[in-house]
Amino acid sequence: QVQLVESGGGLVQAGGSLRLSCAASGRTVSNAAMGWFRQAPGKEREFVAAIAAISWSGGNTVYADSVKGRFTISRDNAKNTLYLQMNSLKPEDTAVYYCAAVLLSRTAPMNSYQYDYWGQGTQVTVSS
Repeated sequence: QVQLVESGGGLVQAGGSLRLSCAASGRTVSNAAMGWFRQAPGKEREFVAAIAAISWSGGNTVYADSVKGRFTISRDNAKNTLYLQMNSLKPEDTAVYYCAAVLLSRTAPMNSYQYDYWGQGTQVTVSS
């Protein structure tokens, strides 16, 4: 079993930055693909970014078009932690952000159903 705990959310003005962290415990996630998703009020959960395991796919990354060039996903396997650096934030980025993991995945999945483990979420609010 893998437990995921997000942190780093908060209130920021448009144009500002935040860095989300997702700490994993229970077992190493070095061979897991990991991703970030978000859900705004009244909307479905949507994909934000994902990163493959370094050992499987060299740690390749994939982003939603809406965040490409503004957000950066990264991982620190020594710390068993996933990050999401968010720059140039916009009010439409306001949502609860969730991290997710799937063990032994060769790719960086973009669909929520492909992930087995989820955190509880952290709120990000961007004011205009």
